[in-house]
Amino acid sequence: MKGRILIVDDDREMCGMLEESLVRREFQVEWHLRAEAALEQIHQQDFDVLLTDLNLPGMDGLELCRRVIEAREDIPVVVITAFGSLETAVGALRAGAYDFVTKPVDLDLLVFALERAIKQRRLQQQVRVLRESVRRAQPFDDLLGQSRVMQELYDQLKRLAELDITVLITGESGTGKELAARALHNRGPRRDGPFVAVNCAALPENLLESELFGHVKGAFTGAGEARSGLFQQARGGTLFLDEIGEVPLNLQPKLLRALEQRKVRPVGAAQEVAVDARFVTATNRDLEQDVADGRFREDLYYRLNVVPIEMPPLRARGTDILLLAEHFASQCAKRFDKQVTGLSQPVAEKLLSYSWPGNVRELRNAMERAVALTRFNTLAIEDLPDRLRESQPGPMATDLAGPGELPSLAEVERRHIERVLEAVEGNRTLAARILGLDRKTLYRKLRSKEE
Repeated sequence: MKGRILIVDDDREMCGMLEESLVRREFQVEWHLRAEAALEQIHQQDFDVLLTDLNLPGMDGLELCRRVIEAREDIPVVVITAFGSLETAVGALRAGAYDFVTKPVDLDLLVFALERAIKQRRLQQQVRVLRESVRRAQPFDDLLGQSRVMQELYDQLKRLAELDITVLITGESGTGKELAARALHNRGPRRDGPFVAVNCAALPENLLESELFGHVKGAFTGAGEARSGLFQQARGGTLFLDEIGEVPLNLQPKLLRALEQRKVRPVGAAQEVAVDARFVTATNRDLEQDVADGRFREDLYYRLNVVPIEMPPLRARGTDILLLAEHFASQCAKRFDKQVTGLSQPVAEKLLSYSWPGNVRELRNAMERAVALTRFNTLAIEDLPDRLRESQPGPMATDLAGPGELPSLAEVERRHIERVLEAVEGNRTLAARILGLDRKTLYRKLRSKEE
């Protein structure tokens, strides 16, 4: 069933014709000849759309529209008006109607208007639920999300936190790899020790060794005094090496030895120094491909990849997008001392249809900009960055089938698998997690699809 429609028209034949036509289109339909009876039913039952003629005996359609919106603002109203009565239709829209259609009624246009109204209502309900979820949500440390892939991630982090084992966190830029590393630290036995983070890509090659391992006085020009490295500074805690794939090849053997022997030799020193830290690394690169291309040592890769954790991209997290958007908007509203209560429906729809190449970081920046510039209590489309406003729907937001297309169950499954794979850029392990399949089952389905 596409939705439940309540029709109000004083023409019994028109009501019957509309009911018959809409039922064939998979709507559930009820109708009344008078507005008063319809209003009473709306107070008692739930409908997805009210479809009403404007010219009614007693209470007219315009007054009915006003009263329904006052009593049940969650029910969109679509009005039917005589051809050429544009002024009347505009009056209905000003009264709060969602849309209008003209007589004689074009069924295809009517169905389109009803489907849009139902889609807006359900999105509106979803936003309200998510807004409440933001208030009730229990973040996993600084990670926030309720999607299945995030729940699986939390479970994995919980199980690994208590183990003093090397973890490699992979995922696209902006997915929250450092937040996951901090969660491992905060929930583990070394929580009282330091969490030391370094971005290996941010340090010049000639300084990276000294930064990691330290140096003695006079080890090189400018080394006026001895300095302990990050391996030593992380004693009793966690050392997080971000962008580990950017470590130059000539330094990788020393890094491997430090991880295996838990000892480091400061630059210029004769003796090694013991290291007592947990190691967590992260990368947005495909290290297996880097190994194959000779850009990363195979032995170091296997030493780092003891337990892999993959951060899902934002586009694969479904309505977590709206949950996070509400969260960031609320944070920014407090910081800017603005009365911003949430997202408008067009904004929510745009956020869900965007592909988010910059992931959570891009979403946070977009919400910061929107809250800073908005002139309203609810964020509007014009508050969003240009790239968001002008974006076309991504693969996860497109409709399952075009008008009139009724695919088989196998075809529905095939299309959904393809869209999930496209959303995660071909990562079959992550796709299997999102689809709720084990990898062998997914591979079997893919093989049957190719055959």
